[in-house]
Amino acid sequence: MPATEEKRILRAFDRGADELVFDLEDAVAPQRKDDARALLAGVLADVLAGPRAGGVGVSVRVNAIGSPWCHLDIAACVAAGDGPLSLVIPKVSDAGDLAFVERLLDGIIAATGRTAPVRVQALIENAEGLSRVAQIAASGGRLEGLILGYADLGASLGRAPSTPPQRWLYVQDQVLTAARAHGLRTIDGPYLGTADDAGLREAAEHARELGYDGKWVIHPAQIGTVRETFTAGAEEVARARAVLAALEEAHRRGAGAVGLDGEMIDEALAVAARRVLARAQ
Repeated sequence: MPATEEKRILRAFDRGADELVFDLEDAVAPQRKDDARALLAGVLADVLAGPRAGGVGVSVRVNAIGSPWCHLDIAACVAAGDGPLSLVIPKVSDAGDLAFVERLLDGIIAATGRTAPVRVQALIENAEGLSRVAQIAASGGRLEGLILGYADLGASLGRAPSTPPQRWLYVQDQVLTAARAHGLRTIDGPYLGTADDAGLREAAEHARELGYDGKWVIHPAQIGTVRETFTAGAEEVARARAVLAALEEAHRRGAGAVGLDGEMIDEALAVAARRVLARAQ
């Protein structure tokens, strides 16, 4: 969501998304950076202090580290209001980028007295970041997730924007494995069209089947399809609960595994069942 129009920013809270990412980076022209930052900081001051945000996650994609605006974006947004906030850091190239963000946040939080958490998400969207994604995922601190950014990463790799999801499998698995190894959530980047069409559904289903936790969208019309794809259905939930109940009963009897409807159930399947229940929430 470009952070350039107050009315559009406020309307975004009623669109049904789980998380809103207000953009100060690519969606804002260089000559409008300062105005957009001031506008968003003013809106956040009201939103984070009041009930409007509700259960919707509020995130800001700041400008890239090394740009003239990154430190100003972080300082303005963190100081704007004392409510839960996530910072999306674009073009993360190595763990040092996140160490810079950590130190900057330490100082801003100490100066403002902020008590609500500030989370950090790293966008993996260049060849350098992809080659060091395991190091980035191991950074710790406030890092809570990795996001795969197709447009910039495709440009960095020389890959066409029209490349289908299956051709990204190696990259998707690298990012997912690094995130899971360090307990981070993993978000698939947006489908680069703006329509709610078969291509969007295919891309969302592909990411869900790989194990991703969610997917960005770039148009409100796409929210319903992506939420439906990543939210566990009634049958999945019922099966997950049956798996956990059967394994719990087996553990009470001193058994580590148990049969259920012709399938052997053990702790590995219990982990998958818990993920299904998490997606149902």
